[in-house]
Amino acid sequence: MSDLDFVSGSKPIGLERGEGPYLYTADGTEYLDAGASFACTPLGHCHPAVVDAVQEQVGQLTFVDSSYPVEARENAYASFVASTPDGLESAWFCNSGTEANEAALKFARSATGESKIVAATRSFHGRTMGALAATWKDKYKKPYEPLAGDVEFVPYGDDEVLADAVDDETAAVILEPIQGEGGINVPPEGYLETARECTDEAGAALVLDEVQTGMGRTGSMWACQNAGVTPDILTTAKGLGNGLPVGAVAVRDWIADGAASHNSTFSGGPVVAAAVDATVSTLVEEEWPAHAAEIGDYLVTELEAALGDDIREVRGDGLLVGLELKRGANRAARDLAMNHQILALPAGRTVLRLLPPLVIGQEEADQLVDALTAVVGSDSEEN
Repeated sequence: MSDLDFVSGSKPIGLERGEGPYLYTADGTEYLDAGASFACTPLGHCHPAVVDAVQEQVGQLTFVDSSYPVEARENAYASFVASTPDGLESAWFCNSGTEANEAALKFARSATGESKIVAATRSFHGRTMGALAATWKDKYKKPYEPLAGDVEFVPYGDDEVLADAVDDETAAVILEPIQGEGGINVPPEGYLETARECTDEAGAALVLDEVQTGMGRTGSMWACQNAGVTPDILTTAKGLGNGLPVGAVAVRDWIADGAASHNSTFSGGPVVAAAVDATVSTLVEEEWPAHAAEIGDYLVTELEAALGDDIREVRGDGLLVGLELKRGANRAARDLAMNHQILALPAGRTVLRLLPPLVIGQEEADQLVDALTAVVGSDSEEN
């Protein structure tokens, strides 16, 4: 089996159950989840608050169309909007991150009356046709071209080029506050502020894709709050339902007032809505974003001290951590899984991505550091 098979294809580890930050095979082998859930379980696997909410709701009402008032859906909307930055007053639920970004681009175009989308190099916004058009890497796009047009890519993190690209024909700038799939790329200080200023001047919408960075992962509920920037449209998914498939779009009033008709059959279904309400409420009430900031700082400090010159860089924020290695990330992910019972994933050829549930503690952080020291050290010896 090749490294590519392990990372992209079927994994040779049959998982049966999960609890907290750990996953278990049928024979009871324990794996620390540092990426297997792709940031979808911020509260850890099978968190009691989410399990109880879902079980209660599925026994009462599984589904009705979103035009009918349902308490679970109303509670989920209220919890979600209350968690977002001030100024985002309306929201819409969907089923995934790519669907959230698809809606965001549609809302921006209908509200502004313009068509041009400015996106960034190394971006990833999803695999549906509109979101894919704003995604950078050719390997995702080439088989499906031609895609939706009028998308201009600019270098991620370059303030001047971004400002020059935004003009009166721009409907939206779409950015990840920290790029995930592109390699855990953190923009320079002031970059998001520039994006906010130039979109304001042009009358365009600033869309911040928080599909991976949201739900407390970077130390605040939303990564844009770390920069003090509120977008016109915020998108999220992954951790929103703590493992259930749900995405969301939160918007300013001018976007809501100008958006054309849009909907989805399963928007805000009662069962996923119950999961959203339980997840968001628990994250906020138990202050898990602050814990992510604290344990993330500890993890990065320990990794830098332990790995030193064996790697090129440790970067990220909170518990969105990327290690830029001197050798392939696919191989490191395989070694961690097969020899150290830790499940991580690459972000590009040389970046290993760590996305553990926010509920990990110092013990799990030390486990990650010890395993990575062994993996990187063995690679260095082979060189």
